Amino acid sequence: MDKLLSVWTFISRHKYLITVLVFSVVIGFLDENSIIRRIQYRWEINMLNKEIGKYRKEYEESTKRLNELVTDPEMIEQIAREKYRMKKPNEDIYIFENE
Repeated sequence: MDKLLSVWTFISRHKYLITVLVFSVVIGFLDENSIIRRIQYRWEINMLNKEIGKYRKEYEESTKRLNELVTDPEMIEQIAREKYRMKKPNEDIYIFENE
């Protein structure tokens, strides 16, 4: 009984400190919006923003290339020669492969 009384006196003396500690543990680690989860979410948002920037740049380059293809017939010929290895009559093609 003496131990129970000493625990009760300790709790009654430091009730505000204990309340703050319990609140900090709940908010910091156990809650759905804990600090750890907020840090993880912020990291994930940063990674997704970088990915959005990468895809936006790729989209702009693809749009630019598409506009060139639509307006410039020489670009169509260049792509046909490079990608599909097409040639004009009376023309020889030499292919160099890098190892």
